[in-house]
Amino acid sequence: MTSPPLSLAQTAHAVARGERRATDVIEACIARIEATEARVNAFTGTRFDAARAQAQRVDAQRARGEPLGPLAGVPFAVKNLFDIAGEVTLAGSKVNRSHPPATADAVLVQRLQAAGAVLVGSLNMDEYAYGFTTENTHHGATRNPHNLRCVAGGSSGGSGAAVAAGQVPLTLGSDTNGSIRVPSSFCGIWGLKPTFGRLSRRGSFPFVHSIDHLGPLADDLPGLALAYDALQGPDPLDPGCLATGMAPVVHALNLGVKDLRIGVLGGYFTEHATAPAQQAVSLAADALGAHTGVHPGVPWPDAAQARAAAFIVTASEGGSLHLPALREHAADYEPLSVDRLISGALQPATWYARAQRFRRVYRDKVNDLFRHWDVLIAPATPLAAPEIGTEWFDINGQRFPCRPSIGLLTQPISFSGCPVVTAPLWPTGTGGLPLGVQIIAAPWREDLAFRAAQVLAQSGVAHVKEVTL
Repeated sequence: MTSPPLSLAQTAHAVARGERRATDVIEACIARIEATEARVNAFTGTRFDAARAQAQRVDAQRARGEPLGPLAGVPFAVKNLFDIAGEVTLAGSKVNRSHPPATADAVLVQRLQAAGAVLVGSLNMDEYAYGFTTENTHHGATRNPHNLRCVAGGSSGGSGAAVAAGQVPLTLGSDTNGSIRVPSSFCGIWGLKPTFGRLSRRGSFPFVHSIDHLGPLADDLPGLALAYDALQGPDPLDPGCLATGMAPVVHALNLGVKDLRIGVLGGYFTEHATAPAQQAVSLAADALGAHTGVHPGVPWPDAAQARAAAFIVTASEGGSLHLPALREHAADYEPLSVDRLISGALQPATWYARAQRFRRVYRDKVNDLFRHWDVLIAPATPLAAPEIGTEWFDINGQRFPCRPSIGLLTQPISFSGCPVVTAPLWPTGTGGLPLGVQIIAAPWREDLAFRAAQVLAQSGVAHVKEVTL
């Protein structure tokens, strides 16, 4: 008789209590991947034999009575910009195929494995993380498990789809301008973009050094918290890791929100949201007892300017990083992004300098906003997942180019460095597709975002839906 599927946290607890063997969990995971991957296209590589061996070691540890890590036996996969020892880090590209294999796992991969999690493979993405849809020309488009005609989001689209499809309960992704939050929203799962500098980026292929974040995506909120706590810690070898200690969130999950000042972002975040996106926020606001503060919502400072500055910084740093390879291999780059990389490399340096100067002032304004609010909520995406190949969409009478505009509501937040938990909601008017809500807190206060997210989860307003493929 087949055992019912378990979520991330349920799997960790079942293995710890001896109710499930890690080897059985991994075999079920492998079977699910093999049964669904042809339709979803989330993976770019698998390592099933290594996963089986690692699961056997977990079971042997438990049989000897040795303590297990908090994620013992939990299968996970990573966006293929994370180094996996012995494998080439493709970052969704064709150009990287000639690179030598990684000599060590990325730091975050090491930390999950140290906590007992079992690595099963690498996941599809927009090439070099430059995109919001994972319509990858080299590896094929990743499809949304809730509607295979639709995109899974990007650039961590494989990470979102693999969780939503029930292939793995935990993945790692990256988020520069929204690349964890967009797939979480489109695929109806939980995601975390931590504070900028909170987690080590060592062993990951970079995109934009001054904005890149790494973080987890999961099929339940307690599991997301377990994974985040396992990923934390200083890294003196990564100058971009600003954390000086641990700040666990698992213990804070059930503290509630009665003492929190929760607001709803308006203005820019209402103007650029469809009716279903606004409904998702209203559902979350009602469950949290949120207050708008001012009608028709709390204003986020300089949101449009921040998005423009984020575009400039992204294009400049991304273009500069790839300029040497572009000179030699431009024809091998992703057709959907190569022109943006070239134009970014040609941007005047004064544009970049002005954008970074603005960013310092902008962050001060955002930090001042959190003197009055503990948590702010906003849609994660302007709309639910569009169909693969969509070029334009309309929002409140305005027409937008699809691929760059999916990040309308995420870019201003990541440019400030604030942590965000994305919660999966299911408003009407989306054809049954999910649409996420951003739960935003001040820098270094991930615990507050998790507290609010837990209220949404416990109320049933936010939840993950099992799919049949």
